[in-house]
Amino acid sequence: MELVSDCLFCRIIEGNIPADIVFRNDNVVAFRDITPQAPTHILLIPTVHVENAAALANLSPTLISELMIAAGDIASQQGLEGYRTVFNTGSSAGQSVFHAHLHLLGGRPFAWPPG
Repeated sequence: MELVSDCLFCRIIEGNIPADIVFRNDNVVAFRDITPQAPTHILLIPTVHVENAAALANLSPTLISELMIAAGDIASQQGLEGYRTVFNTGSSAGQSVFHAHLHLLGGRPFAWPPG
């Protein structure tokens, strides 16, 4: 899969849009969300353009594993004792950027069920 020129997250991957990147390897880029919903709110994205988590699971289950492993490593580096990870899939679930991304949230207590 190629990157998409009009995708916000693809442009961050390419370095065309600045971001506070906290982690990067060949398959995953992680950066701080510009509208954080928790004291720690980091987005983890695959370095290939895939519309959502369901499409990513069909394309590469191992890439989803890499996102989750990176999330755990980042949470540890950030000193989070507990954290929440969330994939929003589809606009009715709150997905607003249609490039698969994992939210890593922490630094405050969370309620259940989520909003």
